[in-house]
Amino acid sequence: MQQIINGKAYVLGDNIDTDQIIPAEYLSYNPADPKERKYFGMYANSGVPEAQAGLPHGQVKFVRTNEFRSDYNIIVGGKNFGCGSSREHAPLALAEAGVVAVIAEFYARIFYRNSINGGYLLPLESTQRLLEHIETGDELTIDLKAGTVTNNTKTKSFTLNPLGEVLPIIEAGGVFEYAKEVGMLK
Repeated sequence: MQQIINGKAYVLGDNIDTDQIIPAEYLSYNPADPKERKYFGMYANSGVPEAQAGLPHGQVKFVRTNEFRSDYNIIVGGKNFGCGSSREHAPLALAEAGVVAVIAEFYARIFYRNSINGGYLLPLESTQRLLEHIETGDELTIDLKAGTVTNNTKTKSFTLNPLGEVLPIIEAGGVFEYAKEVGMLK
């Protein structure tokens, strides 16, 4: 796993729920079929209202029309990110869109666990509210070893909580791969 992650931020608000991250109408695609799995990326964040995404009317959305990947690989959220239903497709959709990390103040437990269990993305927590310091399109650098995120556009750094015991699970590619690595499964 990369210790340094560079990318563009996409800023969301508080209480972004899993139904907004991947609306129910797109759950008909089969995540086990690579030809269909990419559609989860196409429709990632398509249920987030523009006002909640902090986007002025007409600004580029998270994934451009008829594209499968986003220009943004780091999501910055507020409080209670991933609340709502226990939709395990939510972190998968973000990962398929190219998201490597989500930084939020705190997560709904199910989204946090689904992110880790599937090895989809890094669910990082900030020690302060970043929504006032980072805007969509800002260039960020996450340093996992130092536990920081730097907004290179505004030359400001912020502290992240350590991933702790979940890091080896994410590095292995999810809970089942981790269980195989440590001899829990054969």
